[in-house]
Amino acid sequence: MTHPIQNFHGGVHPEENKQVSTQSPIRVAPIPQQVFVPLRQHIGEPARPCVAVGDRVRKGQIIAKADGYISVAAHAPTSGTVTAIALHPVPHPSGLSDPCIHITADGKDEWIERIAVDYRTTNISTLRNHLRDMGIAGLGGAAFPTFIKLNPGAAGAVKTLLLNGGECEPWISCDDMTMRERAAEVLQGAAIMRCMLHADTVLAGIEDNKPEAIAAMREAARNCDFPVEIIVVPTLYPSGGAKQMIKLITGREVPSGGRSTDIGVATFNVGTAYAVHRAINHGEPLISRVVTVTGNVGRAQNFDALIGTPIQELLALAGDAPEPVTGYLMGGPMMGIELAQTEIPVVKATNCILVKSDRLFPPPPRALPCIRCTRCADACPAELQPQELYWHARSKNFDKAQDYQLFDCIECGCCSYVCPSHIPLVQYYRYAKSEISAREKEQQAADHARSRHESRLMRIEREQRERAEKLAMKAAVKTSDAPARPADDAKKAAIQAAIERAKIQQADNVNNHPSTK
Repeated sequence: MTHPIQNFHGGVHPEENKQVSTQSPIRVAPIPQQVFVPLRQHIGEPARPCVAVGDRVRKGQIIAKADGYISVAAHAPTSGTVTAIALHPVPHPSGLSDPCIHITADGKDEWIERIAVDYRTTNISTLRNHLRDMGIAGLGGAAFPTFIKLNPGAAGAVKTLLLNGGECEPWISCDDMTMRERAAEVLQGAAIMRCMLHADTVLAGIEDNKPEAIAAMREAARNCDFPVEIIVVPTLYPSGGAKQMIKLITGREVPSGGRSTDIGVATFNVGTAYAVHRAINHGEPLISRVVTVTGNVGRAQNFDALIGTPIQELLALAGDAPEPVTGYLMGGPMMGIELAQTEIPVVKATNCILVKSDRLFPPPPRALPCIRCTRCADACPAELQPQELYWHARSKNFDKAQDYQLFDCIECGCCSYVCPSHIPLVQYYRYAKSEISAREKEQQAADHARSRHESRLMRIEREQRERAEKLAMKAAVKTSDAPARPADDAKKAAIQAAIERAKIQQADNVNNHPSTK
């Protein structure tokens, strides 16, 4: 079956610069002397350490367990000794540190026992839990726990499994090289995910600037025991985005605020499919990934690097920079994050290390006032109004920014790329999103505090009422045991009046408290 290509709105054509890192095969990076495994490498809750300082660990051993539902485990990338569980710089725009497990390698690279799983005869829930324990998270950039995306939900909810081989970001070639060299293993991973999702159709979308990868995937598809179609899509940034790839291949659009599974499609990066294959068919957790090291380096290439490897060691393998270095990016020039230093470790989301120079990445011109040319709106693949979002974010009118569907922005950078005024539009959107998220957290905390306060007031009222009722009961017992006297009747009336006053006072306290206004 042939799928006609359905173009998405907008998009841009930045210079690709991919060929510089695809001239040699994937190279296995040597074991570093020390690795730093962050506990937070995925969306959700960080993993919880289950080893102690001084413990000897083997390659592939769980060193931090998943903590909470949206979480996955972390593993020792090589054998050695845990020397610290402490803060260490991690890949983040803030440049701050995060808890990491420090392991000094012993050079033996001694594996734990690896046990394959027969996915055809294993319960799907068991398979999902196994992938959680194997630390599998999306390798396309978001690092979302894969086992959650492999929950089929209602029977027949997911009809199509889509492998995303778009890799539209300039300079990056790790997925391209993975498909060239590991196409059969990628499709073996797809077979596992197809079984878990009960998907009817398996599609793989690849941009037409990757002819070697297309040929390798088509050859592997011919040898599959299930039907899989390799679909070539036009090269246009950001066609590698999940929503854009779905629109290109299926013609369907993910609803605002929704997920691809809402329209019966589950999308996975080709590197994630390979990791699923290694976990299920070989018993190997996610302890390494392919990383493109490119830009201002001596020999741009792709490395299969252990998670936790200091980035500076990969840079050393790529050779001395021929020009003065002006910075480092993790990811590409459109969506990558600036790195404050190179001592940070490779993590599951590290697809590329891009070394900058003034020639390759000239300093951006000074931002000028917006001229309302609407080029940003023409380029926006999410069909938003970037100029309106900019004005509302800049003026801190966050409610209005949300009215303009701020959170549908995928931060692809197309608007900034085409802006003739050189306004860093995406930075404004990120700022607005963070402020809105912080405000919502503060509101949740205030709501929780108010709820606790109201519960306390209700408890006090209940206790006062119960005490008054007990006093009234005691008075009633005394009254029943003795002849009625006018004084007793007066006492009962006083008690009842006290109860009524307590109720009125309690109601006034609740109504007049600041938290209820």
